[in-house]
Amino acid sequence: MKRILFLCTGNAVRSQMAEGLARTFHGDEYEVVSAGSRPAGWVHPNAIRAMAEIGIDISDARSKSAAEFIDESFDIVITVCDSAAADCPNWPNAKRIEHWPIEDPTWGEGSADERFAKTRDELARRIEELLA
Repeated sequence: MKRILFLCTGNAVRSQMAEGLARTFHGDEYEVVSAGSRPAGWVHPNAIRAMAEIGIDISDARSKSAAEFIDESFDIVITVCDSAAADCPNWPNAKRIEHWPIEDPTWGEGSADERFAKTRDELARRIEELLA
């Protein structure tokens, strides 16, 4: 089975959403995990809520450190924020590395619900394009 790792800084929002999306829609083809270069230790409640809106439950997810996976092999490693791309520009056992500069939905214009839904939908679109 092919393996995908989504990396973010805190592993609290974007990488957690990406893991939930990819696991839900492609879990029969891919083993999917996520991690953070500097894990927050929690998953953002707005990320959990945004995923629940589309029927995906990530409420039991935990914020994990990239160090947990450093010796593992992955077919694709995807950084979903600029900070993680800077912290982890290379992955020792990755066949392919991609960077998706997804905006941080924890701040910005519009309501939190709108920002988190926009991030979720952009991740879903990119995952579908990648794995289609």
